[in-house]
Amino acid sequence: METIHLIALLPFIILLLLIAVMPLTISRLWENNLHKFIVSVVLSIPVVIYLAAGGHGSVLADHILFDYIPFIIMLGALFIISGGIYISSSVSGRPGANLTFLAVGAILASFMGTTGASMLLIRPLLRANDKRKHKVHIVMFFLAIVANTGGLLTPLGDPALFILYLRGVPFHWFAQLAPEWLFVNGLLLLMFYAIDKLYYHKQYPTAGSRCRYTGFPFKLRGTLNILWITGVVLAVALINEYHIPEIKNQPYLAYFRELIILMMAGLSLGFTSKRNLMRNAFSWGPIFEVAALFLGIFITMTPALIYLEQNVDLLRVTSPAEFYFATGFLSSILDNTPTAVAFHSMAGIVTAHAAATASSLVSGVSPNLLKAVSLGAVLFGSMTYIGNGPNFMVKSIAENRGIKMPGFFGYIFRFSLLVLLPVFILVWLLFL
Repeated sequence: METIHLIALLPFIILLLLIAVMPLTISRLWENNLHKFIVSVVLSIPVVIYLAAGGHGSVLADHILFDYIPFIIMLGALFIISGGIYISSSVSGRPGANLTFLAVGAILASFMGTTGASMLLIRPLLRANDKRKHKVHIVMFFLAIVANTGGLLTPLGDPALFILYLRGVPFHWFAQLAPEWLFVNGLLLLMFYAIDKLYYHKQYPTAGSRCRYTGFPFKLRGTLNILWITGVVLAVALINEYHIPEIKNQPYLAYFRELIILMMAGLSLGFTSKRNLMRNAFSWGPIFEVAALFLGIFITMTPALIYLEQNVDLLRVTSPAEFYFATGFLSSILDNTPTAVAFHSMAGIVTAHAAATASSLVSGVSPNLLKAVSLGAVLFGSMTYIGNGPNFMVKSIAENRGIKMPGFFGYIFRFSLLVLLPVFILVWLLFL
C-alpha cells in the first residue's frame, strides 16, 4: 500500500469549506439535498480513484460497508421511530419546563440515542417556546446536551460510541463514564437555566405577564413506537460478536442487526398514525441531508484517517490528555464517528508499543486511552454542526420553524468557544 500524501485531503477540506460557506452565500441552492448529494459524489470520485490506485480500496470499502451504512441505518431508524411519537405540552416555554425538557433529553439520549432523543423532544420544545422572542440559545443548548453530551452512557447514545462498540468495546463498558456524564450535563443545564431565566424575565418583566399553563403538562401519543425503539436497543445490545462469535470471522453476519433495525423502522411507519407525523411536521429532509453530506464526509475523509494511522509516531499522541484533545479537535471538524475509529486504532498501536497486559485491555486498548477517545469524540461532537450526525437535523428542524440559527462559524464563536470549551477543559483537569 502506498503512503497517503496530504494532497489527498484536499477534497475533504473543500467539502468542509462548502458546508461552512454555502449557507452564507447561496443558501437557496444549498438547501436542496440533491445538490448536497451531487457535491458529495463529485468530491468523492477522485478520492475513490486515488485510494483504489494506491491499494487502499479495501479500506474505503470497509469504511462504507461497516461504518457508514450501519451509521445511517441507526440514525435513520431512530429518526423515523421517534418521529411517530407526539408529545403535547402546555408548559408554554417557562425556564423550569425548558430545563426539564433538556434534563429528560440528557437521560434519554444514552438509551434511545442522541438522534432518537433529539427528534422526540426538539419539536415539542420548540412548540412550547413559540411565543418566546429569544430561542436560539434554547436550540444551541439542546444541540449540545440532547444531541451530544447526553449520549455518553451506552453505545446507543452516540454514533461514535456505536462504532467503537462495533469494534469490540463491550456494551456495558461505557456506563463507567457516568461521573463525566453527570458533571458535563449538570453544569450545562445550570448554565442554560441561568441564561434562559435571564431572557425570560427580559421578555416578561412582571409576574402577571408571564406564561401560564393548566392541566397535565405533557401528553404522549404514539406509544407503540416505544416498542420499536426497544427492538432497536435489543438488536444493538445482543447482535454482536460476544453473543454471536461467528460475526468476528464473518462480519457480514452483523448486517442481521441492521435488518432488525430496518424492520423496526418499517413497523413504525406501518403502525404510526399519520396524524402524529403531521403533528410533528415530520419530513424526510433532515435525514436525507445527513445521508447526502455524510456520504461525502465518510469517503473524502478516509485518506485523512489512513494518514493518521500511518503517522502515529510522527503525531506523538500517547497520553490520555493528548488523545482526548486530539480526538476532540478532529471530531469537531471531521465528524466524531470516523474520528473515533481512527483514534481507537491509534490507541491500539500505542497500547501495543507499551506492552500492556492483555487482560487489562478493552478491545485491545488501554482503558485510560479508550476513555479519552470516547469522551473526546462525544463531547467535542457538539462543537460544530458537522461534529455529530443529529446536529444537522436539530438545526434543520429549528430553521424550518423560522428560528434563525447562526452559521457554521457563528455557532462556534457565539457558543462553542464561550460555553462548551471551558466545560470540556474542566473535564480534562478533573477526570483525565
